[in-house]
Amino acid sequence: MYLRYYLILIIFSVLLLSGCSTSSDGNTKWVGTWSTAQQLTEPRNNPPEPGLNGNTIRQIVHVSVGGEELRFRISNEFGAEPVEITEIHVAKSLEGSSIDSATNTALTFSGESAITLQPGEAALSDPFSFDLKKLSNVAITMHIESIGEEITGHPGSRTTSYILEGNHVTAAEFSDPVTTDHWYLIDAIDVKAPEHFTSVVTLGNSITDGRGSGTNKQNRWPDELSRRLQANQETQDVAVLNAGIGGNCVLRDCLGPAAVDRFERDVLNQTGVKWLIILEGINDIGGVRSDEQADELVLDLAAAYEQMIQKAHAQDITVYGATMLPFGGSFYDRPASERARKGINEWIRNSGKFDAVIDLDKALEDPENPGQLLPVADDGDGLHPSERGHQLIAEAINLSLFEEPAE
Repeated sequence: MYLRYYLILIIFSVLLLSGCSTSSDGNTKWVGTWSTAQQLTEPRNNPPEPGLNGNTIRQIVHVSVGGEELRFRISNEFGAEPVEITEIHVAKSLEGSSIDSATNTALTFSGESAITLQPGEAALSDPFSFDLKKLSNVAITMHIESIGEEITGHPGSRTTSYILEGNHVTAAEFSDPVTTDHWYLIDAIDVKAPEHFTSVVTLGNSITDGRGSGTNKQNRWPDELSRRLQANQETQDVAVLNAGIGGNCVLRDCLGPAAVDRFERDVLNQTGVKWLIILEGINDIGGVRSDEQADELVLDLAAAYEQMIQKAHAQDITVYGATMLPFGGSFYDRPASERARKGINEWIRNSGKFDAVIDLDKALEDPENPGQLLPVADDGDGLHPSERGHQLIAEAINLSLFEEPAE
């Protein structure tokens, strides 16, 4: 009897430690369901008064796939001083700052509720149980004891965060909070998923980051792609990780680190990545002033794409190249810039370097005004897609690109 008891106990312990799920073969792995690309927050995008020191911030994120076991990553990559956090809680998000208190879960890091992040440091929480539904909103609430002036974050959250003086990590709703449409410190959420689950990273600039989408609507084109993937029986095991940074460039530091420099962090080091979509370079070509500069930049961008493709392929990541959207009528609209856009788009289409091409240029171009966005797809500046434009981008992506071939 005792032998049977101990055998059962041992088997249970092994299953618990392995994090087994209900997949048919019992094999599981960590897969990212949400992430954001970090940068040094510009002073104008720092938290408004009363700030974060000694206060609580509740931030809302929209996940792609669901799961029952999670882990959370936090980052002080760009901070110059330690960040001291006393508590972090995760809960189902309701309207505004409200949460479902029954789901409010305290996180630990190496068994401790408090954590200090040194400058340049990131940390993963201990795995925790949480009934995460696909395509749902999650509230991450943290009480920050101390933080410096240089803050790691993501300005283009398109989602409202809530700041309240004091410690209110368990509050069901914040009373009269200060609001800001930025994220700070939060980095990624992983889920324990069946072995066949994968993720796709969308690498880009403000178009991918969601410029032109609706605040709190979660309708950036990667969000719309995620909805399509989840509605398709053959691709419900594919998560979407948004690695867009507004104002970002491929070759040089514009806003945030250059794509070639952040590629390892934002693509190769993400969890469970199988696919990559690259839609980036429009900010590189926007400042071109001559044909000679345009032709040289096309070569430089092509070399950068090749470098990224090679690195991704070395990790068995399939890479899709997206052509750059039209920008006629925008502040980038110059003959030399358009020459560069057409040149790099032709390279993307015809070089054969990408595993497949997603021709967004053709999908969103106005046939009556070549070189310009469709009126319905234009947010008004000739450069960024509207909410309908974000939908059209997602609709232009063939979901069969994310279906695993039958063995």
